[in-house]
Amino acid sequence: MLALTNSRFFRDDQLIANETILVDQGKIVGFTDGDIPDGYIAVDAEQNYLIPGLIDLQIYGSGGNLFSAYPTPETLAQMDTDLLSKGTTGFLACVATNSPAIMEQSIAAAKTYRSNAKGFLGLHLEGPYLNAKRRGAHLAEFIKKAELDEVKRLIEQADGVVKMMTIAPELQDDEVINYLLDQHIILSMGHSDANFEQATAAYNKGIATTTHLFNAMPSIHHRTPNLPTAAFNHPTAMASIIADGSHVDFEVIRMSYQLMKERLFFITDAVTTCGIGPYQHQLQGDKFITADGTLSGSNITMVQAIKNAVENCAIPLADAIKMASLYPARLIGEDRVKAKVDLGYAADLLLLDSSFNLKATIWNGQQLK
Repeated sequence: MLALTNSRFFRDDQLIANETILVDQGKIVGFTDGDIPDGYIAVDAEQNYLIPGLIDLQIYGSGGNLFSAYPTPETLAQMDTDLLSKGTTGFLACVATNSPAIMEQSIAAAKTYRSNAKGFLGLHLEGPYLNAKRRGAHLAEFIKKAELDEVKRLIEQADGVVKMMTIAPELQDDEVINYLLDQHIILSMGHSDANFEQATAAYNKGIATTTHLFNAMPSIHHRTPNLPTAAFNHPTAMASIIADGSHVDFEVIRMSYQLMKERLFFITDAVTTCGIGPYQHQLQGDKFITADGTLSGSNITMVQAIKNAVENCAIPLADAIKMASLYPARLIGEDRVKAKVDLGYAADLLLLDSSFNLKATIWNGQQLK
């Protein structure tokens, strides 16, 4: 049992600085401004910010091997350990458009590893059912239209480990989209050439979100609003965005936040250096590129996304934290148990100083750093 003292945390957007947080059996069980109850071990937060653990719904690798190049339980364990040390307490391991063999191996690894998972929440399949016109760094040879029988085999084989899929809905049959929605797969529109009408119709069908807003989709034009404007204007559509300043300019992130508010959330889309397989990434400054120079993944953490949002996009700290925790948790249906500093919520918590340095990670009520 932990008693976290001398922290600063947000409750309903109000900064609280005079309460001790009590943690027991992996959950927040109380707040007190008086004496610490017997049996609790006091942890002095030293006036650092106490925030919920961060949730990344799109990451390809962390701490070593790229998952799709080494689709094994060991790679997922490596990601789990490294991401916890960096403040990400929940993540979906992402697999880009790839061969059926890699997809099957990735699913098998996830099924094997899930019983030992800490922050690992499942898989995000970004492809192969994309629009080749907007493929970005994805390989054209693996992109295809979804066939219902194939999709059914994939989802049945996955046995619940596939939580999210990025698709280009303008190319898919309604029966495929309806089947995926019936299986409670979170669908995201991405690598898509949908116009405003097509994108709006897809959101109305149940496509919940949008993959890395502005990247791998048509741009906004004042006479051709296209997909991004549909995301801005739709009342429920969410969107992820990569807050590294390379994938999207910080001023555009600022504009997107002003238009979408709680419908916008951060992902890292991070990869690791890789020299084997179909996706080979080289680090160039603060981003990764493929061998032909195409922009691929980012080189940021979720903590760095918060820092960039506050320092470069004029996003208030309370909102930036929610964009990296509560809002992605809400999308995947975890917001009633994770991503808040509140009674009954998971004690997956971080201590950040005022310069956004990660001072400690608390996972499942245990201090890891």
